[in-house]
Amino acid sequence: MHTVGKAQYTTYAVCHRHHIIAMDPAEQQHTAGSPSITLEQLRQSLQQFAAARHWQQYHTPRNLLLALVGEVGELSEIFQWRGEVSPGLPGFTADEQQHIGEELSDVLLYLIRLADVCGIDLSRAALDKLVKNAAKYPADRCKGSSAKYTAYQERKAPEEQQQQGQQQPEVHQHQRPQHLELAN
Repeated sequence: MHTVGKAQYTTYAVCHRHHIIAMDPAEQQHTAGSPSITLEQLRQSLQQFAAARHWQQYHTPRNLLLALVGEVGELSEIFQWRGEVSPGLPGFTADEQQHIGEELSDVLLYLIRLADVCGIDLSRAALDKLVKNAAKYPADRCKGSSAKYTAYQERKAPEEQQQQGQQQPEVHQHQRPQHLELAN
């Protein structure tokens, strides 16, 4: 609540298709005039939003995933037939840029809600994925290339090749055979 004179005002954030969710002003930090909010704060707001409307029954993983895919489709429509688009969206009107922001927000909000309903800590999962991607795409091997990560595994640094030549591969009894013979 903000107090101006004798009147008190609640700060609101607009979420998912202009539905309004009350935000605690103490939790809002402003960066260049925009509110800064964590994934956890968005998750809690979305959870409260769904609970207030008794929508948990509809927020199944399948339904949320299909809604997410629909929103990605809506976002894709904005870019369809435009050719390659440069960063910063030159040539897009202010209204088009606002529309893109709304569709990106819809995608983000459905993704956060889907992760929550699935019991996935999206912040942790994203950080873990960044670590995995750094290992799959080492900067010294893939800089300037858009090849799949398997291309970088084949092209190993000379020191790694020497180390691997000295190591014997482990063979486990539980490994599946390379091919299976089918009996008639």
